[in-house]
Amino acid sequence: MLVNGDSDVVGEAAKFHKPGENYNSPGYIVTKDTMRLLKEHMKQTGGIVVTRFPPEPNGILHIGHAKAINFNFGYAKKHGGITYLRYDDTNPEKEEAEFFEAIEDMVRWLGFTPYKITYASDNFQQLYEWAIKLIKLKLAYVCHQAVEEIRGFNPPTSPWRDRPIEESLRLFEDMKNGKIDEGMATLRMKVTLGDGKVDPVAYRIKMTPHHRTGTEWCIYPTYDYTHCLCDSIENITHSLCTKEFQSRRPASVEYGRLNLYYSVVSKRKILKLIEAGIVNDWDDPRLVTLTALRRRGFPPQAINMFCERIGVTMAQTILDPSALDACVRDYLNDHAPRVMAVLEPIIVTITNWHELYGDKSSVELTVADFPAIPDSKTHSVLLQQELPCFTIFRFKKDSDGKISHLFVKAQKVEDSTKPKAFIHWVSNPLQFEARLYDRLFTVKEPESEKNGFLSVINKNSLVIIPGALIEQSVKNAEVYTAYQFERIGFFSVDPDTNSERRM
Repeated sequence: MLVNGDSDVVGEAAKFHKPGENYNSPGYIVTKDTMRLLKEHMKQTGGIVVTRFPPEPNGILHIGHAKAINFNFGYAKKHGGITYLRYDDTNPEKEEAEFFEAIEDMVRWLGFTPYKITYASDNFQQLYEWAIKLIKLKLAYVCHQAVEEIRGFNPPTSPWRDRPIEESLRLFEDMKNGKIDEGMATLRMKVTLGDGKVDPVAYRIKMTPHHRTGTEWCIYPTYDYTHCLCDSIENITHSLCTKEFQSRRPASVEYGRLNLYYSVVSKRKILKLIEAGIVNDWDDPRLVTLTALRRRGFPPQAINMFCERIGVTMAQTILDPSALDACVRDYLNDHAPRVMAVLEPIIVTITNWHELYGDKSSVELTVADFPAIPDSKTHSVLLQQELPCFTIFRFKKDSDGKISHLFVKAQKVEDSTKPKAFIHWVSNPLQFEARLYDRLFTVKEPESEKNGFLSVINKNSLVIIPGALIEQSVKNAEVYTAYQFERIGFFSVDPDTNSERRM
């Protein structure tokens, strides 16, 4: 667990090193320059905690990222520190401007403010110069093995591992200047990572223009090479990352990933869902991206509460969506305004209104879908809000066999009246479109299905009710405003809402 309410840091987070004491961490390699460098580091940071949230801008953030955001920003805040939002923009093939904007939007929506927004590309020149230095120190070399040959943990030793320094320098310069085709050369580091990965790639050739640097570069640094160096440049004191990156930074702090059952978070799989027309976009409320959860009406406070409740552990966490739903209910029960709404309305005609009140011969109301009609010809029901008790003596059905019109006789309510059911109604209502969402998949782990995750789509995950009715108080409600519809559930104003159509 990260925090206990608003007080102490507990659980795994309580074991983290203090700023400047990194050398006490398991796996930290101490050199003759360690203490001098730590002293300089402490002077630059003032001894405060410095963390960073480093997403790749190649997709939309999901519920697992919410945990990482809470962890990085929350840990720094608890210690009076700061957190960078750093975009790992080292792969121009997959990056789009909309993802940069959406990531920052979601961080701020969750209630966190970055100390500074930075980019890995800010350091491209410095990273390039350090790569040259590694070559000169015989710690890096240009290799021509294909990606397939060096993939995995037991690749054959590169025949170019011991090539002369000057040759690697010349070839690396040719890579930079676009003289070598994409896929024909990489720069590899002479190191074995903790998980056994040998000589990871530091640079590869990509001819795709970069969103910030344009065509200035055609070689781009990898995650393995970039992150630790950017951490150093920004004086990061606590490199908090999920377990899959444990071997890459031996002095980092690792924690388990968070996923939910009945969902997928892979960018590639979400794109397949979008391309197949199963979901509309990254913010489709059936997904667990943060933009989707916002659109579904999940408040950021509830998501942060969820992250706090599950805490921080070394193990990967896969939870049932009901755990998140519980946090949402707890928050909205206290904060969401209650309104009257009718999702599937039917007309009720009170035929004896004149006998009771003398002003009209009959009155028509629009009420909620009526409960199943029993065999008897009459059925007593009671309208909420102190109106008469009804006795139904006739009803009409539509072409689908559903009750569409009730004809009732009213009688004034007495204390002894015991109606069999209640109907709630809306006075002078507004019409709106209700969208009812359910789980997107029919099984807990759709990615494990033999026939693929697309074979277990829940065909009833979205039900649209076009003619629902709601009270006038919501007329000017802002997008994403959440409400509790009495006796129905929680709803929020959808971004598709406009002056002519409410959703």
